[in-house]
Amino acid sequence: MKEVCVTNVPNCFISDHEGFTGTIKNYTKDFVVTEIDIHRQLVNTLVVGPQNIDKPNPDALLEKSKRNTKCKQDSTIISPDIDHSSPVDRDLKLLLGLSVYEELERFLITTQNDSDAKRDELNNQTQSLTPEMSLGSFPDKHQRMAVHRAIRHQFPSLMTVTHQFEIKVKENHDYRELSGLVTEEESEGFFRFIDAKVPGSAYTFRPDDVKDHRTAVHHFLSRRFGKLVETKSFSDPGGTAISVRLKPRKRTKDDCVEEEVYTGFTLCKENLETLEAISYMAATLGAVPSDFSYAGIKDKRAVTYQAMVVKNVPVKRLTEKAAELERRGLRVSHVRSAPEPLHLGRLAGNHFDLVVRHLRAHADGGGKRDAPGDVAAAVERAVGNVKARGFVNYYGPQRFGSGQGVQSDRVGLALLKEDMVGAVRLFFTPEDGDEPHNQAKRHFVQTENAKEALALMPVSKARERLMLRALHRYGPGADGCTRAWLSLPYGMRVFYPHAYCSRVWNEAVAHRLATLGHAPIQGDLVWQDLQEDTGESNLPQMHVVSAEEERDGVYTLAQVVLPMPGNTVTYPQNAMGLWYRERLANDGLGDGRFRISGLKLNLPGCYRPLVATPRNLTHRLLEQGEEVAGGGEEEEEERGGEEMARRRRESERAPLTLVLNFDLVSSSYATVCLREMMKCDV
Repeated sequence: MKEVCVTNVPNCFISDHEGFTGTIKNYTKDFVVTEIDIHRQLVNTLVVGPQNIDKPNPDALLEKSKRNTKCKQDSTIISPDIDHSSPVDRDLKLLLGLSVYEELERFLITTQNDSDAKRDELNNQTQSLTPEMSLGSFPDKHQRMAVHRAIRHQFPSLMTVTHQFEIKVKENHDYRELSGLVTEEESEGFFRFIDAKVPGSAYTFRPDDVKDHRTAVHHFLSRRFGKLVETKSFSDPGGTAISVRLKPRKRTKDDCVEEEVYTGFTLCKENLETLEAISYMAATLGAVPSDFSYAGIKDKRAVTYQAMVVKNVPVKRLTEKAAELERRGLRVSHVRSAPEPLHLGRLAGNHFDLVVRHLRAHADGGGKRDAPGDVAAAVERAVGNVKARGFVNYYGPQRFGSGQGVQSDRVGLALLKEDMVGAVRLFFTPEDGDEPHNQAKRHFVQTENAKEALALMPVSKARERLMLRALHRYGPGADGCTRAWLSLPYGMRVFYPHAYCSRVWNEAVAHRLATLGHAPIQGDLVWQDLQEDTGESNLPQMHVVSAEEERDGVYTLAQVVLPMPGNTVTYPQNAMGLWYRERLANDGLGDGRFRISGLKLNLPGCYRPLVATPRNLTHRLLEQGEEVAGGGEEEEEERGGEEMARRRRESERAPLTLVLNFDLVSSSYATVCLREMMKCDV
């Protein structure tokens, strides 16, 4: 049982209703979290079949298009007259938008119509003097990759460059030089061949009986692409032609991406951490934890449904192992082929089904509590206010590790300062108590003997065991500690610096509301087109509220955002900007250091709305004796007779139970939403 008084969260609220008290997570089934995927489907209700296989992203469409460019007559030769246009053309329009796509086509025509004299002049100047066009800003790394690939594939005569998040396009000088030696069609075919990099494939130019001309083509290809290809001339009935073949190279794990197998599934876990569940699955499937990818980390003490993808485990094998996984308390469903791994943040949000038990009104000054009718009225007011006005969008205690002696944000700060040894010692600082994992931590801190600590560490503590294995192998010095952090999957590694940034954000929003009020003021940042399906925005374009807009009340508090610290964010142009600088300087981060090169981590930062609003919020009040789906006698029995008796007495005094159902955007917390309703903070 957990009292709903959320710790680690500053004491600021949006509404002024009186609230109520109650308990959550009496049973794990009282707190059910179901992920909502980017197609706005609950991941436990997906329809798996030909009609609704996961939609591939642009990268997957491009890879498929590239693989289809092989000649039907000879699978090792790519012909220059294959039609590549339609799927990528449609996809690029979606990526850029119709207006930008049409402008890009006009830019292409302009570059193609340049006179030969002007083209030669441009080729002899620096790249910076070449005409270029901006395609806009693409904050998502995978979206940028998709744009680069789509441009290369559809418009080989153009090249793309990235500055921060902005993608610019300009003429491809290599293409222009080659098209001066061969036809435009052959140039396009060759550059698509180079972009595809299909192992064992070759590209053949049309026959050319002029030896000096063939020599010039050989020299160009050797000079510009000699590390990738080898060329030779051969005779056929039509004359002498040049064949280009990819050089064979030593096979690595990054080669032949199209041969990798990705299997998607929905994981249901109960009372397990995400990494703990992944550790169990990896052991059962003969995989490693880094083979699993997911969109978000879910609560431990809850029933959670989330999408996952595992690499190089076929659908058949995962299906065959489902029964064995279920014996470990892990249920997999909706197993299907997937085009690629999942990435953190690629979800629309989460759906919550919550039960709050033992409802009572807050005690007045004399300790007296209201009657059940007054409690019901308080609940109705609270739910109505949150439904209408939302709640302060704090990061919840899960972000910091509630109940831990040393919380995650302190570990994250040590990592940001690149104090790897200090971060490891903080991570292994034991809590009070003699539980096996605390004994193992205590032993490591006292002796630095990772091997002995590993023997003491419970199998369920996957994170700790991964790090102890690395520390045993590489030692407890700076290099060993760095390798220990690198042993964690990326999503877990980046969790700690993110926890620090989240702590700063929580403090920032509390300071903003306490000192500057609940209305937008001059210098605040607003995201004018903030999408409803995202809780954070990486987009760097922000609008700064002017004095006139403050006076006219142009914006609402729901449109105000505050930055999560990072390398690319802009800070407010009012007192909050100074607050951020002083706050980071106090922690030794005055130079804005949010890259950890040793751990391959980069935190660009993002913008988070001050206010979040639950969607599709419904509630029911149940009286004593009414059944609540999700309660369980078995869990009651495990707690013992004394606990059951105490619960019975509690229920007699507080007979009302609240059932809540609502959706939140990703990175918003149900416990924080409850906190706004209940006005309960300890």
